[in-house]
Amino acid sequence: MNHAAPAIFQALEASWFGAGIRQSIWLYPLANVTHVLAVVVFFACVAIMDVRLLGGFAATAPGRLIAKARTAAVIAFLCVAASGFLLFAAEASHLALNRVFQFKLALIALGLCNVLLFEWIVRPRVVSLAPGQRLPDVARASALASLTAWLTIVICGRSIAYF
Repeated sequence: MNHAAPAIFQALEASWFGAGIRQSIWLYPLANVTHVLAVVVFFACVAIMDVRLLGGFAATAPGRLIAKARTAAVIAFLCVAASGFLLFAAEASHLALNRVFQFKLALIALGLCNVLLFEWIVRPRVVSLAPGQRLPDVARASALASLTAWLTIVICGRSIAYF
């Protein structure tokens, strides 16, 4: 327990919930594996959408590909968030003070803001485009921002243990 952390994080870690996850022979490892696998699926879905927005997979209509990949990405993201919360609860007081974890959370917020901007600005412009049609520059910019943010988030997640 890190006593320098805000009381809410100490309480979460010390709660029956946090202690139960930390002490379980199965729950913490299962949450960890689930988190890693869900991150892989989420990033793969994001990469497919972003590569299409960058001009790859040009033989496929962007709207159709994005619709299918987005559904899987949302499900994977929910699994990432749920398993991530379990992992966080087990050591909340330490993670709350970890600068890499804090940076990761800020990047997740930026990544989700990019998703909202994509939904409001980019998707309406690309959803009805035919295969092979040039995508707007704003779609390419959104895709680059997305790939950069989510890849950096994955790097931060794997780096937390070292800082």
